[in-house]
Amino acid sequence: MPRIWLFTDERNEAVLEQAILRLPRGSGIIFRHYHLPEPLRRARFATVKKLARQRGHMLLLAGSPALARRWRADGVHGRMARRADIGGLLHSVPVHDAQEIQQANRSGADIFFLSPIFATRSHPGQRPLNLVQTRRLAALCKGAVIYLGGMNRQRYRRRRNPMTHGWAAIDAFC
Repeated sequence: MPRIWLFTDERNEAVLEQAILRLPRGSGIIFRHYHLPEPLRRARFATVKKLARQRGHMLLLAGSPALARRWRADGVHGRMARRADIGGLLHSVPVHDAQEIQQANRSGADIFFLSPIFATRSHPGQRPLNLVQTRRLAALCKGAVIYLGGMNRQRYRRRRNPMTHGWAAIDAFC
């Protein structure tokens, strides 16, 4: 299971290849790119997938499990109702509170992206989770906990605890 993850979107589109090359070997990538129409999104996914495979990275697709299987992703990212819907794919979810964690636990999620740990452009105006909140919420997760939100290597080292597996970012590798 990768300890470092990169989330893709339109903010890092222009430097995405360089960001992927900066990731340590064996990292993970969550491919979002919601801003692209499906034919362009699929083509962009294929480019990212080729580079990810060369670097030994895991690649999850934000979308439906059926789409993740068709595009031959390693897994699917998003909230799914039931484990049966996932069909054997690795399943990651974004979580922000205890209710979302309970839902993700019920769906059998493998990876929990807990956020926001620090202030972030993705959640403008939202207060980051404090140290007590992050530990309490991480303890509820029945899978690998990955910190997200304003993260970089130094910030992860400051907040790391025995319940966390790693960290993820959108901008840290750009």
